[in-house]
Amino acid sequence: MTEIYAIAEEELIIAFRMIGVEGTAVAGADQAREAFRRAVGEPGEGRMLILSEDIADMLGEELIAWQLSGRYPLVVEIPPLAGPQPDHVRLVDAVRQAIGIKIQ
Repeated sequence: MTEIYAIAEEELIIAFRMIGVEGTAVAGADQAREAFRRAVGEPGEGRMLILSEDIADMLGEELIAWQLSGRYPLVVEIPPLAGPQPDHVRLVDAVRQAIGIKIQ
């Protein structure tokens, strides 16, 4: 894996490749899990993994467990081309809910 790698819908991967970021285009949960496991399972220099929110949602608990592990690559979530998903739960929101912190 390169320094920065992306897993998202095909159009976003094409855009990332235009700026020199490699990635894998996925179209469903099975492909998303396979690409994620391959990206985080490769030892090496990968430092950042970019996931679109819809892909992050497909990964669910597996992604949260990875983020809480503190291992590299660091996972960064971005909105998909359709825009931010109103029901998407970010890691920080899940942690706040788990420990009972509510910030208005």
